[in-house]
Amino acid sequence: MSMPFYVSPEQLMKDRADFARKGIGRGRSVVAVQYADGVLFASENPSQALHKVSEIYDRIAFAAVGRYNEFENLRIAGVRLADMRGYAYDRRDVTGRALANAYAQTLGTIFSTGGEKPYEVELFVAEIGDTAADDQLYRLTYDGQVADEHGYAVMGGAADVVGGYLKEHYIETGSLADALRVAVAALGHTDADDRVIPVADLEVAVLDRTRSQPRKFVRLRPARLDELLVGRGEATPAEPGPDDLGGGVSPSDGGPDDPSDPTDQVSGHVAPLEDPLTGEPPVAPPS
Repeated sequence: MSMPFYVSPEQLMKDRADFARKGIGRGRSVVAVQYADGVLFASENPSQALHKVSEIYDRIAFAAVGRYNEFENLRIAGVRLADMRGYAYDRRDVTGRALANAYAQTLGTIFSTGGEKPYEVELFVAEIGDTAADDQLYRLTYDGQVADEHGYAVMGGAADVVGGYLKEHYIETGSLADALRVAVAALGHTDADDRVIPVADLEVAVLDRTRSQPRKFVRLRPARLDELLVGRGEATPAEPGPDDLGGGVSPSDGGPDDPSDPTDQVSGHVAPLEDPLTGEPPVAPPS
């Protein structure tokens, strides 16, 4: 009779943690920055269809890095949980802390269970209040740990390098433009040389408390990013295309930039319709 293979619990947890960290480190960083009117999320993501930052509820946003199919399942579960709680009780009963606790329990259970591999994801859950002092930003790791962040936070990719840049240049209670500039500069900062990330390759969203609508989540389109990032040293700012309002794919997005990161997979660029006689795009009738 052969003896069963034995692995100590300490070694098992260490191996699972190393496995999850390697998967998360292959993705690009996601930055969260608190500013005077809300919370900003920024990431380098050429894809216009596979988002790393999404809305969960009226004042709650979700950002993730790692394996796309895993954090997308978590996002969908969070939306369902928030909708059910808001429908059964009241919309004010849906809080970011409750959602972060639910995610922590799920991730912790999956990580400690030996029957399946741990999730290769890290998450941000943010909620804005009536004032900047009431804003909440939670960071959740692959093993279910929860950290209450203040000011700024970064996860995935070269998190240490990006976090060091934010520590030196972060402006507390700054404007939206200040938060966006420091976030984009941090994403392009490396030990060797800084680089300018094209506007078309940025995914930026904010929770804006100044909006009059109950839903505070807004995605910043390339045209708006050009206005906020004026003077940062780009040779030519990206011109808004015919599908900017719908978040279309930029012509520079010819293919996947990082095969290991599923959110970097992009579809081909589709040319606008043209008049067969003049060769010019059709003109819409006046409304």
